[in-house]
Amino acid sequence: MGDKQPEKPEHKYQPGEGIRSMRTTGVFRVVNYELYAKPNIVIMTLGLIGFGSVLAYIGYMRSKYESQGYYAALQEDGTEVFAKRRSKWE
Repeated sequence: MGDKQPEKPEHKYQPGEGIRSMRTTGVFRVVNYELYAKPNIVIMTLGLIGFGSVLAYIGYMRSKYESQGYYAALQEDGTEVFAKRRSKWE
C-alpha cells in the first residue's frame, strides 16, 4: 500500500516558448525539424535575396518578351508559349 509513485512536477509553460517546451518523440522532432530549429538570420536573408532575385528575373524576362511584341498564348494541349503578335491584315 505504500508504493506511491512520486508525482512529477508540472512544467509551467511561459509565453513565447512555443512547441519546443512540449514533450514529443524523437521521430516527431526529426520529421518536423523546422519547428525546433532556432531562426538563423543569415540563412533567412540569403533565402529572401535568392527568392527575390528569381522573381525579379522572371518579371524582367516577361517584360522583355512583351516589349518585343510577344504574348503568352495557350496551345491546344494546354501548354503556355510566347507567340509573336501578328496583324490580322497580313
